[in-house]
Parts: sequence; C-alpha cells; structure tokens
Amino acid sequence: RPDIIVNAAAHTAVDKAEAEPDLARTLNATAPGVLAQEAARLGAWLVHYSTDYVFDGTGTRPWVETDRPAPLSVYGRTKWEGEQRIQQSGAKHLILRTSWVYAARGGNFAKTMLRLAQERERLTVIDDQWGAPTGAELLADVTAHAIRHLQQRPQDGGLYHVAAGGETNWNLYAKYVIAQAQQAQTAIKIKATEVAPVPTSAFPTPAVRPHNSRLDTRKLQATFGLQLPPWQQGVARMVTEIL
Repeated sequence: RPDIIVNAAAHTAVDKAEAEPDLARTLNATAPGVLAQEAARLGAWLVHYSTDYVFDGTGTRPWVETDRPAPLSVYGRTKWEGEQRIQQSGAKHLILRTSWVYAARGGNFAKTMLRLAQERERLTVIDDQWGAPTGAELLADVTAHAIRHLQQRPQDGGLYHVAAGGETNWNLYAKYVIAQAQQAQTAIKIKATEVAPVPTSAFPTPAVRPHNSRLDTRKLQATFGLQLPPWQQGVARMVTEIL
C-alpha cells in the first residue's frame, strides 16, 4: 500500500514511436491511467513526468500550464493522453512537464557532441529549436521537495512546468559542452574548430520536433518556494562527470 507512486517510465524514442503508436500509447497513456486508478483506490499520490512535446512549438513565448496542447507527434499525443487520464482519475497527482532531459549515465546529446568533436573538424547542429537542458538530478531534487510540500499542502497538487533556468538552442548547447571540455584540459583531444548552425530541415526525422520548447516555470517556483538554477550549471557538472 504505497503512499506515493512515482512513474518515470515512458516510450521516449520519439521517432520510433511514429512506427509503433500502439506501444507508445500503452506506455505513455494506458499505463499512467492504470497507475492513477490504483493511486485513487489506495489514496496514494501519483507523481508523473510529461513533456514539452504536448505543445506545437509555435511562437517564442515560454509555455504556461494553461496553454492548449497541440502535439505534433505520436509521442506528444500519447503523453498528453496520459496527462488527461491521470487528471480524470480522481487521484491525488503531481504532473511535471519538462524538456531536454539528460543525465551523465546513459546516452545523451552532450556525449554525442563530444564524440563527434573528437572525430571531425566541422560539426553541423540545429539552431532553430529552443529550450532548456534539464538534468535528471534537478528533476529528482524538485520531485522530493514537492512531495514533502504536498504532504503538508495537498491542495497544491496538479500540473506544473519544470525546467532549468534560461534558454538555448542545440547549436549553442553543443558549443557550450565542447568549450567546457576544452577548459577542463582532459586527455580527450577536440578536433572540431567549427560548430555550424543549420535549420531543423537539414535533418529530416519521422517525428516533427517543436521549435519552441521553452517552459514557463513561475507557477512551480512560486508554489513550492524554489529557485531553479541556470541550465549551464547542471550541464557543466554533467560534462565534468562524463570526462
């Protein structure tokens, strides 16, 4: 009889989801719905992670929780359905929408850029998708803090946006990662001298990516008394761990 159920599972292979929508729906919508029903039956809290991909990525304004979702991909549509199933279940819940999640363990964008920077003199990286790289460590810390808060103030449950502070694009993100590696003066030899900006259209993919993944986190920060660190802080720590 758990007091808190934390669901960090999802079908997150965005392009692969286009070819296996039924599996994506099972993992991203049906399963969270079942967990929510069980949470409601037990009187437990359900903590669930969602995504900026529920939005269509238009404009430049950071998305707020009340903005209307309009997902562009199977991944985005199934994640939005999961949110709705939880909200309709009657369970006490905390849904955290986040973006561009990374960790030092497992594969990630920074590791890919560092590998390519050692192999090539010129890299091409997309510069028209904007968001904030958000560390799994930061999400874990925010979750723990929020759960403690909700045990005292259950009325503050619901849907929140959480992402590291500031904004960047994939091209600037790559440049920052490579610069951090060069400053660290480790044994790895960076060959890349140029990280050229290119549009999303230069890399066609099965799933459409949102151009604007900025998330407005003011509601979360005000409700839970948090100040979210700039994205560079977590990325710099991750790069140090990788090296």
